[in-house]
Amino acid sequence: MTQNGPRRKVTLTTLEALRARGQSAVCVTAYDYPTAAFADRAGVDFLLVGDSAAMTMLGHATTVAITLDEMLVFARAVCRGAPSAFIVGDLPFLSYQVSDADAVRSAGAFIAAGCDAVKCEGGARVANRVRAMTDAGIAVMGHLGLTPQSLGQLGGYRVQGKTLSAVKRLLDDALALQEAGVFGILLEAIPAEAAAYVRERLDVLVYGIGAGPHVDGQLVISHDILGSFVGDIRPRFVRRYADVDAVITAALRAYGDDVRAGRFPAAEHCYPIDAGDEAEIRHARGVPAERPVEAIA
Repeated sequence: MTQNGPRRKVTLTTLEALRARGQSAVCVTAYDYPTAAFADRAGVDFLLVGDSAAMTMLGHATTVAITLDEMLVFARAVCRGAPSAFIVGDLPFLSYQVSDADAVRSAGAFIAAGCDAVKCEGGARVANRVRAMTDAGIAVMGHLGLTPQSLGQLGGYRVQGKTLSAVKRLLDDALALQEAGVFGILLEAIPAEAAAYVRERLDVLVYGIGAGPHVDGQLVISHDILGSFVGDIRPRFVRRYADVDAVITAALRAYGDDVRAGRFPAAEHCYPIDAGDEAEIRHARGVPAERPVEAIA
């Protein structure tokens, strides 16, 4: 919100203007209507409906288990909750790799759901898929570095781009994506100097998640910064801004204690009715008229 009302819709032009001014874009993941609404209200520029929902929302061990249909449910909810933010839908595993037709069809489903763009993982090897999507009029973001859909090839959650030769390979992939028409590239889990090297040699937007400060915007998993992820994954690059897990656990424990002790619901939590109707119902129940409502089991 602005002082004069709702803010204007964030577009690619908005994001490019931020880069031109040297201002970092603020990006977080969102998977549901409330989080999207909170983020939009907070002025977040860019929301990613990430396939990380497989882990944060569905309890899977990795991102590869989530389906396109499941992702679209999350995407529609986020789009309803954030009318101002730029929203990118994450193409899940095997929704785009098999053929150009699959890629266009899957990406189109996200656009139809309300997203502004889509994201896919991989470099030169997916450039043809990216070109097919951009030729279909769909805005596409690339994703390089740590690519969770390829954990088997990467050997797990490992920092990428730690040597000059590795960084040059990243740049080659980034240039292939740029040539294929991406509007931007997300770099994940690479050293800050490596991200700077790549970003300085590209014309497209470059965002980072665990890639240091020398990029055009910062993306984080909302559950990580809010402290609401049920699990042991705590990335080094994340700063926790809240402990929502502790707040929710404490609230549910207090609720349980009140229910078990008979403190909830109390009289103020019950709907009132006309005294005559109440007396008639009590009489039908065989309850003495003088018995107070809060004592009724």
